[in-house]
Amino acid sequence: MPDDDIFLPRAATPAAARPAPSWAKKAPPKSKAAVRPAKTTWRKAFAPRDPHDHARKIAENVMDAWYQSHGGSSIDVPLGTVAALALLRQPPDTGTGLADWILGRQPHELPQFFKEIYLGHWIERPDLIDRAVRLHDWAWNPDPDPHQLRAVQAVTQRAVNQGLLDLTGHDDPYMRAETDVLSPLLTGLRHKSDKKWRGEYHTPPCVTDLLARMLVDKDFAQPDMAIREPAVGSGTMLRSVAQRLRDLGLNPHDYLWYGNDVDALAAACAAVNTIVWDLGPRAYIGCADSLALEDGGYAKTLAEAKDSFEQRDKYLDTATTIAAHRRAFRLVDKLTANEPAAV
Repeated sequence: MPDDDIFLPRAATPAAARPAPSWAKKAPPKSKAAVRPAKTTWRKAFAPRDPHDHARKIAENVMDAWYQSHGGSSIDVPLGTVAALALLRQPPDTGTGLADWILGRQPHELPQFFKEIYLGHWIERPDLIDRAVRLHDWAWNPDPDPHQLRAVQAVTQRAVNQGLLDLTGHDDPYMRAETDVLSPLLTGLRHKSDKKWRGEYHTPPCVTDLLARMLVDKDFAQPDMAIREPAVGSGTMLRSVAQRLRDLGLNPHDYLWYGNDVDALAAACAAVNTIVWDLGPRAYIGCADSLALEDGGYAKTLAEAKDSFEQRDKYLDTATTIAAHRRAFRLVDKLTANEPAAV
């Protein structure tokens, strides 16, 4: 592990004035509102200009939809629903096709849809999807609760209608990393006493953006430097550093990223965000008590990641073998069917 690294502590709100946020420096792509069907044109118009405000608005609406539908106390379900949608990409030339298709899904169709999203990313980053198991484990239930599925549908529709894909569906990772859509939802869904017991208070994005600007400059940020966050939460500090690197013309893929959190659900959100924000192939998220481990849990995290990749390779090898056998059997059946009957 490199000796030179950026250690990201939790910090109180600085007295210094907030710098211009990254979203104000780069114009977003032209809106597709003009070509959207009438039923969807309002989404963009009512979206706050500040992406952080937009993320909070989505969180408020998702929570309202979940509780109005009596979804229950399993907050990993609405959180995992939004996380799955955040992993989708909406090419700019498709208009509202993807959003409209999602809005047309029936409750019983959504678990399979979400499983396919997570499995698609598992092929590339099995370690991160395994870390995010709390967010998608419920979708694998062979006998789902129909009432819960209706609540999941309500959450899905509310998130999409509030413009979630406008924040996270971009092909450009700079645009996807403008804000953290999972942080306000996670903190909002958690009961006040639960947050107090856990000591979980996510640093506001305006503070992390300022800290990133104070800590990172082009001369200091050298390739292969390790960027560590021992209390990562949903990853907001990592997001700010990645955006700062991009503002400086640097590529987050050239750095090592280590995030750790004692809370499994927060670590799951950070794992999904690592993919959404495209931190790169050397970004790792752990779940452990950083204060109780000599190395902050990073050796354990790397070992777990290695196991996830080995397990993926084993599954893929098995699937490849099964597919080859099936092709061989079909060929044999075809040849046998063409042989003349025995006399």
